[in-house]
Amino acid sequence: MPDIPSSLSPAGDRHFDGLADKFADSLYGAARGELRLALLDRLLPEMLDLDGQPVLDVGGGLGQLAAWFAARGHPVTLAEPSGEMLERARARLAGQPVSLLQAPLQALPECAPGPWRLIACHAVLEWLADPRSALATLAGLLAPGGQLSLMVFNRDALRMSNVVKGNLEKALADRLEGTGKRRRLTPISPLTHGQVEAWAAESGLAISAVAGIRVFHDYLRQPPPSDADRARLLALERRYCRVDPHWRLGRYLLYTLEPRPQEPLP
Repeated sequence: MPDIPSSLSPAGDRHFDGLADKFADSLYGAARGELRLALLDRLLPEMLDLDGQPVLDVGGGLGQLAAWFAARGHPVTLAEPSGEMLERARARLAGQPVSLLQAPLQALPECAPGPWRLIACHAVLEWLADPRSALATLAGLLAPGGQLSLMVFNRDALRMSNVVKGNLEKALADRLEGTGKRRRLTPISPLTHGQVEAWAAESGLAISAVAGIRVFHDYLRQPPPSDADRARLLALERRYCRVDPHWRLGRYLLYTLEPRPQEPLP
């Protein structure tokens, strides 16, 4: 299939109009997407305080995460800049307590100001030209005592994956980012744990929990050949996804971020 024109927004962000089929097939139509969802199903109740509160799902894409929250009694507002992705989500979420909003993250202070007790922003920042400012925007939408479930594409894992594949020159040159101008789905701004730590602190947020998503799967030379092997891999992923040092090489890093308590005035 030929390359498509650049799908970068005027702000330099990667949107997915024209790529919904590829996105669905490449991620959720493959074992890695199934594994990602299975791990989130286990981790989100462990890492978040869930009591049916409204959720803002930022960059909600095809609606998988919104459906997960809605099935557990949360009213959800799904914000997504791509009209094509939003229409796929609309079909998936029909009849569920989900409102759809076509808007980029940067517009949410005007379109969905909240404040929100729970915000989910999964696999979004790595597609933005300025993820640092985006995290500050998300922090501004949180209610006092609220939680931000943030998942980002791990730059260190991307480097390791390139080395495992033999792309040594690329790894040495640290040429890891995608361009956003082709059909390949390599993020334009993969992030490190250190960046998330520093930017969270700048925005008045503290990391209360962290996990790695797919800490083993993406380094396998061959996919698990049988259902039994897939079950063993899932068991390994669940066992070590929150254990140091394994979580640090997850393809994605999953965080719970909370506003830092205000220090009393002297």
